[in-house]
Amino acid sequence: MMPEDILTGPLLERIRGRAAGYDRDNAFFHEDLAELKAAGYLKIFVPVADGGLGLGLAAGAQLQRRLATAAPATALAVNMHLVWTGVAHVLAARGDSSLDFVLKETAQGEVFAFGNSEAGNDSVLFDSRTEAVPLPDGGYSFTGRKIFTSLSPAWTRLGIFGKDASAGDGAGELVHGFITRDTAGYEILPDWDTLGMRASQSNTTVLDGAVVPAERIFRKLPVGPNADHLIFAIFACFETLLAAVYTGIGERAFTLGVEAVKRRTSFKNGGRSLAQDPDIRWKVAEAAIAMDALYPQLSRVAADVDELADLGSQWFPRLVGLKVRATETARTVVDLAIRVSGGSSYFRGSELERLYRDVLAGMFHPSDDESAHNTVANAWLGPLDTP
Repeated sequence: MMPEDILTGPLLERIRGRAAGYDRDNAFFHEDLAELKAAGYLKIFVPVADGGLGLGLAAGAQLQRRLATAAPATALAVNMHLVWTGVAHVLAARGDSSLDFVLKETAQGEVFAFGNSEAGNDSVLFDSRTEAVPLPDGGYSFTGRKIFTSLSPAWTRLGIFGKDASAGDGAGELVHGFITRDTAGYEILPDWDTLGMRASQSNTTVLDGAVVPAERIFRKLPVGPNADHLIFAIFACFETLLAAVYTGIGERAFTLGVEAVKRRTSFKNGGRSLAQDPDIRWKVAEAAIAMDALYPQLSRVAADVDELADLGSQWFPRLVGLKVRATETARTVVDLAIRVSGGSSYFRGSELERLYRDVLAGMFHPSDDESAHNTVANAWLGPLDTP
């Protein structure tokens, strides 16, 4: 099955046609989501036997790259659902059935979202500022503040985690679970008014004693880095699918830049096409070379996850390296596309103007530039000496 069999040309163009309006109005992509659901897009990782498409991460990355060429904010928000379903798929492939219920509930139409990010928590998955208080029946009460909760208007299941400070011999224990839309004790703040990626509506979620029952607690891990399959699966799906979205942004910007160069002419050179200008040609070539390096890296990393490759200590450097390369390459290519497209791209309503704003969000997603470089340096040089 090819990406265009799922995201057909007409569907993609309808989604592209709505993107500017969502961005202008700072509105959620309700129509896009409805059409993607109808196309089975939210079930790409669900087994065929359960009514899904039964695809792997490599196919999912291709689809997200294609979707992002039409509507980056839609793709970014859908990513959060696909991260959870992808995590369930990756775990199942490694013999871990702890999130099989995610795939089954997705098959029934539930929409999952990612509620892990916290302001000021640069430990990401290895610690939490959210308080998880154990309850007598085995459930937990969560109190804290989650940021960048994409799909806020539409999720029916929100994955969260927090720290039980009373566990783990005083070091604390990280507790993972899901709340539902009907859970009491949370509030979604209408605070998403941003530079770009506006349709994602990634609002802040305030947890105030939100209870996750025992049967929805799916993992308890020690504070700090560890080799649990869940951590690998989240990093693998989050970084790879995120890279796919920004690869799609770069791809679309490059296409628009080439079209602009072929269309524009030079007054001082007697109306000759700018495609004949050596300086412009150099910029287009630079963008093409940058994108050509990204496509195979994205494909290879995703395929390695699907194929259960044993990369040992090199897995996390591969994943964070892909994320950094994709987001930084996309920024470079969007910038080059604007440079060769001329002043029209500076006006509001230009697709390149929107891509220029959307692509900047890449620097805020984990792993950030500093963390990624630290991960790669540790893999090749070992950790820094402790004073």
